[in-house]
Amino acid sequence: PCPSARRPGTQEEARPAMVIKADEMTAAGAKAAAAAAQEPGKDARQPQPGPEEPLSSMVLTNGDSLHESHKEEDPKPNGHEEPSHAEEGSDQEVIVIQDTGFTVKIHAPGIEPFPLQVSPQEMVQEIHQVLMDREDTCHRTCFSLQLDGNVMDNFAELKTIEGLQEGSLLKVVEEPYTVREARIHVRHIRDLLKSLDPSDAFNGVDCNSLSFLSMFTEGDLGDGGKRKKRGTEMEQIDCTPPEHILPGSKERPLCPLQPQNRDWKPLQCLKVLTMSGWNPPPGNRKMHGDLMYLYVITMEDRHVSITAATRGFYLNQSTAYHFNPKPASPSFLSHSLVELLNQISPTFKKNFASLQKKRVQRHPFERIATPFQVYSWTAPLAEHAMDCVRAEDAYTSRLGYEEHIPGQTRDWNEELQTTRELPRKNLPERLLRERAIFKVHSDFTAAATRGAMAVIDGNVMAINPSEETKMQMFIWNNIFFSLGFDVRDHYKDFGGDVAAYVAPTNDLNGVRTYNAVDVEGLYTLGTVVVDYRGYRVTAQSIIPGILEREQEESVVYGSIDFGKTVVSHAKYLELLEKTSRPLKIQRHKVLNDKDEEVELCSSVECKGIIGNDGRHYVLDLLRTFPPDLNFLPVEGEEMPEECQRMGFPKQHRHKLCCLRQELVDAFVEHRYLLFMKLAALQLMQQKANKQESGSTLLENGSSPTSPFPENGMEDGKKSPLEDGQVEEKVAGLDRVKELTETIASDDGAVDPKSREVIQNACKAVGSISNLSFDIRFNPDIFSPGVRFPDSSKDQIQDQKQLLKDAAAFLVSYQIPGLIKDCVDHTVLPMDGATLVEAMHQRGINMRYLGKVVDFITKTPARTQLDHVYKIGITELITRSAKHIFKTYLQGVELSGLSAAISHFLNCFLSSFPNPVAHLPTDELISKKKNKRRKNRNLGNADNTTWASMSPQELWKNICSEAKAYFDFCLECESVDQAVEVYSLQKITLLREISLKTGIQILLKEYNFDHRHKPAFTEEDILNIFPVVKHVNPKASDAFHFFQSGQAKVQQGFLKEGCELISEALNLFNNVYGAMHVEICACLRLLARLNYIMGDYSEALSNQQKAVLMSERVLGIEHPNTIQEYVSTSWGFTRLMGRNIPSTCALALFSVPIQTVFHVLSPLLSLCRDPPNLQSFRDLPSPMPLCLSC
Repeated sequence: PCPSARRPGTQEEARPAMVIKADEMTAAGAKAAAAAAQEPGKDARQPQPGPEEPLSSMVLTNGDSLHESHKEEDPKPNGHEEPSHAEEGSDQEVIVIQDTGFTVKIHAPGIEPFPLQVSPQEMVQEIHQVLMDREDTCHRTCFSLQLDGNVMDNFAELKTIEGLQEGSLLKVVEEPYTVREARIHVRHIRDLLKSLDPSDAFNGVDCNSLSFLSMFTEGDLGDGGKRKKRGTEMEQIDCTPPEHILPGSKERPLCPLQPQNRDWKPLQCLKVLTMSGWNPPPGNRKMHGDLMYLYVITMEDRHVSITAATRGFYLNQSTAYHFNPKPASPSFLSHSLVELLNQISPTFKKNFASLQKKRVQRHPFERIATPFQVYSWTAPLAEHAMDCVRAEDAYTSRLGYEEHIPGQTRDWNEELQTTRELPRKNLPERLLRERAIFKVHSDFTAAATRGAMAVIDGNVMAINPSEETKMQMFIWNNIFFSLGFDVRDHYKDFGGDVAAYVAPTNDLNGVRTYNAVDVEGLYTLGTVVVDYRGYRVTAQSIIPGILEREQEESVVYGSIDFGKTVVSHAKYLELLEKTSRPLKIQRHKVLNDKDEEVELCSSVECKGIIGNDGRHYVLDLLRTFPPDLNFLPVEGEEMPEECQRMGFPKQHRHKLCCLRQELVDAFVEHRYLLFMKLAALQLMQQKANKQESGSTLLENGSSPTSPFPENGMEDGKKSPLEDGQVEEKVAGLDRVKELTETIASDDGAVDPKSREVIQNACKAVGSISNLSFDIRFNPDIFSPGVRFPDSSKDQIQDQKQLLKDAAAFLVSYQIPGLIKDCVDHTVLPMDGATLVEAMHQRGINMRYLGKVVDFITKTPARTQLDHVYKIGITELITRSAKHIFKTYLQGVELSGLSAAISHFLNCFLSSFPNPVAHLPTDELISKKKNKRRKNRNLGNADNTTWASMSPQELWKNICSEAKAYFDFCLECESVDQAVEVYSLQKITLLREISLKTGIQILLKEYNFDHRHKPAFTEEDILNIFPVVKHVNPKASDAFHFFQSGQAKVQQGFLKEGCELISEALNLFNNVYGAMHVEICACLRLLARLNYIMGDYSEALSNQQKAVLMSERVLGIEHPNTIQEYVSTSWGFTRLMGRNIPSTCALALFSVPIQTVFHVLSPLLSLCRDPPNLQSFRDLPSPMPLCLSC
């Protein structure tokens, strides 16, 4: 049994953390060194890049795992190595986490006592959760656990309870209800009744998401689930691949993506269960113990009114029109609502029992909530059913249960900051801290998302209602919301509204980075960026006291006007100095409006505010990283030749273009290798010739960044720095390390010539120190309005050159390196999201997408990269369309939303030349309301201008947007031309635009090519979801164990590696709960190790868990999910089919093979052109095995 990882409304939600039992659920994960999880097709066992490999092959993640990259990679180049937390933790700490469990007996009313395995580390609350999940005790919520007559504290760890030992008897004792407990009970019964209903998953509610594995395998989940096929022989199933997967097929079906499960229409237990209209109870009835009233219609069509009282539930004599709260005769007083309904409805009793049997037979991974909401872009048409809990949620101003939490609404800022202040001296403390941080961030993201939607839907009152709508700000549920518009010309010099739109994502990247560095005493705001209905909303936690004073009074560090007035603060300088080395930020001086020098250790926009709670907060981190000079033309500054060859610098639509953190890290690593080679070469020459012969190389003033050859495939002219002799002389590199350490220690034992060698090498690579390698960037260089003192002129000039070198490094190393990796299958993009991931891992921003596609067209391996080219073109088209769609939607009022979206999709994808938009019918819109709504509308456009859009106009705008934003010329004037010229598929374009904008469409087959009828109608648009960007807190210790395990595997120690990865599994489980994308990657690697070591049944069990988790946290048609499915069938084939002919194998493996075809075929239609199926055979195993099968 597994405890629910998210149980909203219970007391633990108000507490910082809840420990998840390590041995209770075998689930955990890791970034799989960020390789297996983020690069489909790449085997996680591949060796890590060596010191001489191009850095483009190194694993870097999207700014999320800064602590990982710094611990493993950055300390060496910067001469600064921090001790790893996991290394500090002794082996004994690990043993503490895995402390041996013991068995207790549970005695609940009405059933025989049963044994339960528990762990000393878990809380009493978790036994509650297990009992609420068990088939025979699931209907109980309001009870206490007693040991020898003493009530056990819900939040006590079992090991702290005196007298609790092996074999102890715990009694389940029914407790009196309160209004809160009664509501929790009704909600829980509703959840049990809806446990097989997928509507919450399709509607994107309560972190529910879809899973199809048990459906594909017809319930035969092996050891992972409880259902098995009856009989020993497997049934014969037709394994012929569907027609649409075969080369040459022109079918692109959508329906196979989400096959309908017969369990989704479960046995109905009740016709109606809802809150009675007689609520709340009058005062005289409250004094009789009445808490609330329910109204129920049974399957036998019996209408009953039920009282929820302190003692339980009973029938009263009220009707729909007459209030009589007295007990009926008989009243059937029961402590559980289920027990009461069992007595009054035989159908309920029979169907509820059957429903619970099916529920507990489902794999736990199919039932656990995901940490963040996953939205489905397709859904079948479902009947709308009455639902008392959803109805109540819709009309409460707070989130779900929050009205029942002490203190009413949650103080998000206090929770977020308190969790960061938890102790972290040893492994158990760090696990508890990371779990608390992750849980609070997960809850905050859910609350912020719901609040942002409420703001855009007009359901939240602005705190400045008299101002223009675009300038309004909102507070809801202790979260501050602002819109992505340039209010008060704040971003006037940076690009106006365009800059204001991009600033929140830059700020979020900064928050993510500072959180990862995790300096004690420095605090950031909880930040979530939500794109919904064409608007961008930034949700932030509120600094205590900030709303009570003017901004000028609050800011004690930084600038509120982009550098005109600047202030500094000693404490902030001290705190930010600790972040400067890992973030590569240079401490520098700027001039304020009085020409006074002010010292900073961040960009000027970064503000420091001391809250009323005494904490030091940093906010507005939008320029944490240095500017990207390729998109920031500066008068009088000439870019390096390699940039100019690619058409840079290019004027972008805003001036907030920054380099990605991954690019900065890669550039520094590249310079470190260069520094080592330069110094080693000179030392060797000194030793051989007794003279200084390398000085000319270092004094020629040229940029040491030698451009990567344009084709990115072959080495061009070799520089003297890359001569093979240098690599062979390892002793030279060791000598350099020894020298730099000696110089840094300043003990005077270094001879002058050797010191000069290090100084020359430092100068050549742009190090800010003459004595050791230390590259840092000044983020204020080329920032409008920022002035520097004359004393730092030379330093500024060096920084300018460093920025130019970094820009050149991106175009001459990283882009060619990405293409080379695609040719080598080191990285394998299968759709837009995986291409974006691959680019971001190498520090390439999406504004370079046009250059990446151009580079593919010029490379000799163009034919091998046909699939990447098509994905790139698809991404260019859909991203350009998304930019247009954003503005288009802002002019649409709520009543016309489905009509507007279907019209846009018709213009975008349908071959029908003249689609006509259907405006909302006039009789439903009064003139008064219309005027009021126009004022409320956030967009400038008239409410009906969207209806005049034509396909010709839209595609003309898409082409001009692609040219303006991505500098790429699309050679098409319509969707049909695009499909013909670039060999694209309309269904692929539909999937990409839906995922990017949050559109959910009806699951059916669409005829895009019909020239007399549009493809979409209003009824085909089911919903529009938010697209959410947020911080992903990481499990650092678990990741360290995972990396250590990988290193062991690469050295050939499979068993030791497997043990370390299993340990990482437990640690991940403690931090993330049971469901997370990194856990999925960890399970995948464990399955591969089990397979290699010959334990095929364990391999299959782990792989099935990986499939289920990938479906739940990524989605059914995500490329990673498909890879998991393929690996599952491969493992099953190996398990069952050794030494038997392939024809027999096909019959034996019918279930997994059918699974692969069911899932793989629609994705192939979506992501890849079936005629190019042959190119899949080049992929690393296990894919070719499955496809050849």
